[in-house]
Amino acid sequence: MTTESLAGAHPAESRDTTEGRIFTVTGGDWDEFLDETGGEERVVINLGPQHPSTHGVLRLVLELEGETVTKARSVIGYLHTGIEKNTEYRTWTQGVTFVTRMDYLAPLFTETSYCLAVEKLLGIEAPKRAQTFRVMLMELNRISSHLVFLATGAMELGATTGMTYGFREREEVLHLLEFLTGLRMNHAFVRPGGVAQDLPEGWQDKVREFIKVMDTRLPDYDKLFTGQPIWKQRLKDVGYLPLDGALQLGVTGPLLRAAGLPWDLRKVEPYCGYEEFDFEVPTSNAGDCYARYALRVQEMHESLKIIRQCVDKMESGPHMVEDAKIAWPSKLSIGADGMGNSLEHVRKIMGQSMESLIHHFKLVTEGFDVPPGQAYAPVESPRGELGAHLVSDGGTRPMRVHVREPSFVNLQAMPAMCEGGLVADVIAAVASIDPVMGGVDR
Repeated sequence: MTTESLAGAHPAESRDTTEGRIFTVTGGDWDEFLDETGGEERVVINLGPQHPSTHGVLRLVLELEGETVTKARSVIGYLHTGIEKNTEYRTWTQGVTFVTRMDYLAPLFTETSYCLAVEKLLGIEAPKRAQTFRVMLMELNRISSHLVFLATGAMELGATTGMTYGFREREEVLHLLEFLTGLRMNHAFVRPGGVAQDLPEGWQDKVREFIKVMDTRLPDYDKLFTGQPIWKQRLKDVGYLPLDGALQLGVTGPLLRAAGLPWDLRKVEPYCGYEEFDFEVPTSNAGDCYARYALRVQEMHESLKIIRQCVDKMESGPHMVEDAKIAWPSKLSIGADGMGNSLEHVRKIMGQSMESLIHHFKLVTEGFDVPPGQAYAPVESPRGELGAHLVSDGGTRPMRVHVREPSFVNLQAMPAMCEGGLVADVIAAVASIDPVMGGVDR
């Protein structure tokens, strides 16, 4: 864009420098903040949206008096993907490949929530084996997500060893997820009616080996952080959010449990057979950043406990509903490229049965009809209540998809946690919320 067209499009202030003419374009939150602080000894700064400590592309507009934050506002929308709208132009099954990209640190939770809502509308239930498989995948994903919280939070506060530890352990989880689903992230593995493929050969040994590795490594975080004086000074009594404030703001997940309420959907509204598993819901009454850190470490131990039970509970049987009008793609075998059908199935539909080929073609291209109605299916993601609200008009595509994303809701707590504190504490508070901007902006 030329300087002339820029000047024409925006009535911006300009000044001439040795490098040429410079235009200053302002507007929105920035101007409002400046108007409010005019004539006072306060300064307004932008923290982000390209700041390494704002978890992606989050912009914080902070009003400071010295080092103290007198006002804070979060500005979102820098990562808009239009995922919810895009799903309206795809079949119900294809929608999974979109929603998995919302919270890219916990994709299997969004997939499961979406598929549970589709199954509610269809009036079906995934087979027991598929449900236990989903639980195992979600708990593995919970561990990897909490490890990123630990790694990035530690790095932002200067503890780089915590960052290298966290990402080292996360690699262990991602290797296992790749073995089980074919992909490290954005799996699109959970499907309406079950999961895309059955457990691979030798999965029990791989999962048990992972549990063994994590049992030896998780205590290292207590040695590195839990009693560490600098870590405690940076987090204790910082980012305080009491229970009444959390409830008024609709905050869920570790933030709510760190304030004292043992609200976990796996216990209070069980899904996928969670009522059959033995695990605890860690809580704390401190309501500060340190409590949220300690709580997430405890949650990883509880997730390992659930994964161990999954290995023992896994029943034999189908991994997808038997209804051939829904089970797509049938008899799928995922190759190294993350897709593909078993040779046996391809041979059958291509060479033996024209009806099977027609059915496969129509199911893949058009999809299946879902009865008209609406359904909401919540799950307990690493960040709190994640729920998919789907509306069907009776066709092969969703009429509306809306996801109640916990990062988006929890981010409302940021001003309450930061105002009155120091700028340095803003970093700790935002890290303790653990927002993922892909989920906030969707």
